[in-house]
Amino acid sequence: MGEGGRALPTPAIESELWQRLADYKIGPTDAAFTFAQRLARENRWSADYAERVVIEYKRFCWLACEAGHEVTPSDAVDQAWHLHLTYSRDYWDRFCPHVLQMPLHHGPTAGGTAERSRYYDQYAQTLASYEAHFGEPAPLDIWPDAKRRFLVDPLSVRVNPADAVILPRGQAYGVATAIGLALAALLLAAIW
Repeated sequence: MGEGGRALPTPAIESELWQRLADYKIGPTDAAFTFAQRLARENRWSADYAERVVIEYKRFCWLACEAGHEVTPSDAVDQAWHLHLTYSRDYWDRFCPHVLQMPLHHGPTAGGTAERSRYYDQYAQTLASYEAHFGEPAPLDIWPDAKRRFLVDPLSVRVNPADAVILPRGQAYGVATAIGLALAALLLAAIW
C-alpha cells in the first residue's frame, strides 16, 4: 500500500494490457517473412535491432493507452508504427480492438514552431512516463534524447543503395582527403 492506504499502481509489465501486447504477433501468423524481418529490411537494421524495436513499439502502445497523456514515439518506434499501419486489417481488425481494446490513431505534426515545441515536450514526457511505468530508462539507441529526435533524425532521407554510394561520414572524409592528396600529387608531378 502507498501513502494514505492507496494501492500502488501495477507495474506496466504486470498489467493485462502488457500481457496481451507481449503475446501479440504482428501480421499473419503463417507469413514466411515476418514483420520484424520486413522492418529490418526496410530500415537496413540488424534482425536483433528490429526485434528490439518491435518490443519498444509495444511499450509505446502501452504508454499510448495508459500514460494518461499524449505520447510521441522515437523515430525507430515510429517506423515500426508506420509499417504496422500498412498491415491495415491486422492493425484495425485485430490489434486495436482485441489487444489495445481501443483505437490508436497516428496523427502527424501540422508543422511550425508551436507544433515542434509541443512534440518536443510530449516526447520528453513520454520518456519520463516510460521510466516511471517500466522501471528503467528507455534504451538510448532506440529512444534518443529529444534534441536528436527533433533536430537530427528529421534530416533522414530514404536512399536506395542501388542508386547511390553510401559512406559513413568519417569514411567519406577519409575518401575525400585521399582523393585531394592524389590530385595534389598529380598536379605537383605535372608541374615538375
